[in-house]
Amino acid sequence: MKNTIERHKETYLKELEEFLKIQSISAVRAHKSDVKKGAEWVASSLKSMNMENVEVIETDGHPIVYADWLHAEGKPTILIYGHYDVQPADPLDLWETPPFEPVIRDNKIYARGATDDKGQLFIHIKAIELLMQEDGKLPVNVKFCIEGEEEIASPHLGPFIEENTDKLAADAVVISDTSFIKEGLPAICTSLRGALAMEVNVKTANTDLHSGVYGGGVPNAVHSLVRLLDSLHREDGGIAVDGFYEGVPEPTEELREEIARIPSDEEAMKKELGLTSLFGEKGFTFKEQTGIRPTLELNGISGGYQGDGIKTIVPSEATGKISCRLVGDQNPQEIYEKIEKHLLDHQPAGTTMTVNQFIQARPVSLDSNDPMIQKAADAYEEVYGVRALFPKEGGSIPIVEVFARVLEAPVVLMGFGLPSENLHAPNEHFHIENFTKGIETVCTYFKSL
Repeated sequence: MKNTIERHKETYLKELEEFLKIQSISAVRAHKSDVKKGAEWVASSLKSMNMENVEVIETDGHPIVYADWLHAEGKPTILIYGHYDVQPADPLDLWETPPFEPVIRDNKIYARGATDDKGQLFIHIKAIELLMQEDGKLPVNVKFCIEGEEEIASPHLGPFIEENTDKLAADAVVISDTSFIKEGLPAICTSLRGALAMEVNVKTANTDLHSGVYGGGVPNAVHSLVRLLDSLHREDGGIAVDGFYEGVPEPTEELREEIARIPSDEEAMKKELGLTSLFGEKGFTFKEQTGIRPTLELNGISGGYQGDGIKTIVPSEATGKISCRLVGDQNPQEIYEKIEKHLLDHQPAGTTMTVNQFIQARPVSLDSNDPMIQKAADAYEEVYGVRALFPKEGGSIPIVEVFARVLEAPVVLMGFGLPSENLHAPNEHFHIENFTKGIETVCTYFKSL
């Protein structure tokens, strides 16, 4: 298998480059046709490898691609999930090469979507194709469910799963959209934090005002927003919203020991990120802060004059973007309502305020002892020579909780990315070694089932 993959590597990479050229940015309306093109590209790839019942299923948003091959009688059924949509590429000026013109350098492929998630999804497409070519059949039954809305929290896939439980029924759901601990050390994520995102808008006067004529005598929207947002946190890094921590479990000693076994070099990370220090909730390690504790982050602030030079005004409007990562039994809707109440309770004088919610997703925890997960660890060990660890991830893949709850199937998060691959950032890339070894690992895993 390894020799076959190496022999076809250049062809696979050319195909991946074609996939990466598609500007399937789900969050931007102007790219709706590009997202549809991404769905059609995936469907065409599945048809070419003799998958059956290939469908591009329209939703009120972006399409879902479904396909299956169900002729392995008496064998497990694996549902492969991935997403063909990508994040916006901004800021464009920080890319060394254009984000949708893939290039290979230093044994990495650079493009938006390279590691999140087109490169990792393509691992499964090529693995199934290879297994089919090798024997004319597959060692397991396979279903594909590939969406175009993961980067906007999968608003239409959840209802689709709820309405199509028989169609999607499986013995395990396999997803490659996570990362190794570090190069050469694979990981199978066993928990993901939930997510919540919102925007707060503050308005004062009906127009920007001259700072000489009005400054010092009228409320300033930017000042008001900054005070409002600063009220969300305590000095020690904790979150000041009443009731925010309700439902957050206290970590057991066993859990803290498990997290401590995951290698972490904070000094090297600070150097890599250009930081002089870390900052977070007191009483918890960095791995605990970013894996099992909830967060409230300010993602962006806009208001007033943003152009070159100076414009002496009193801004009349300002906007802040907020996101949370949630854990345990935290309910996203309840947390949103608590934050909204906090903002209203701290609303500065002379302002009107609106709060809008964008994303919510529940946390999920997975059992690392499940046989489907343990066999995935075996496959990593066979290919990489190192058994996978089972970290708690700080990110969110909202649909994982839905798959686990609705299909009542174990979810196997077989990631092949690296934390350093700039997902969601300029110069996103994917290590080609993990692309080829990933194909080999997935083939090994499916054969073992």
